[in-house]
Amino acid sequence: MIAILKSIHIIALAIWCAGLILLPILLHIYGRRAEMRTQAGFTEFRWLTHYSYTGVVTPAAVIAVAVGTVLIFALEILAPWMLAKLLAVGGMVLAHAWLGYLIVHAGERREIFRMPRAGLALIAILPLIGVVLWLVLAKPPLDDLIRLLPEFLMEPRGNPIPSQLVPI
Repeated sequence: MIAILKSIHIIALAIWCAGLILLPILLHIYGRRAEMRTQAGFTEFRWLTHYSYTGVVTPAAVIAVAVGTVLIFALEILAPWMLAKLLAVGGMVLAHAWLGYLIVHAGERREIFRMPRAGLALIAILPLIGVVLWLVLAKPPLDDLIRLLPEFLMEPRGNPIPSQLVPI
């Protein structure tokens, strides 16, 4: 069962990451074409961006996050690298939401179409994807970073800290 969940998680994550890379490129290149000034070109652009975001990329993101959450609890992973990975995934979610805003903005502002720089999203997305990939494959010991946290963040509220998170 764990192998099936991991497979679903990896497939959904690959689709989500591919979409996060493709959508800014699509918004940047296709949004600047001369055909965008015609109704047919704008309709094609709107259909392509809207349905790829809502029909492919967003469902893949929801599946990847949901199955990943199930895997965290099923495998009881409490390592510091997982917390860092969750932080990077949170950044990917924010970039995903920003791309959704750009797609809506591009679809509603046809008459005065001036696309914000969608390429800026790639500057955030590519390092986040790389960090997630590195953290999952390397599983680095981040105990030194745990020691940098303030002491009150390391105090439990009536529950013991799991031995995996206790700084050495």
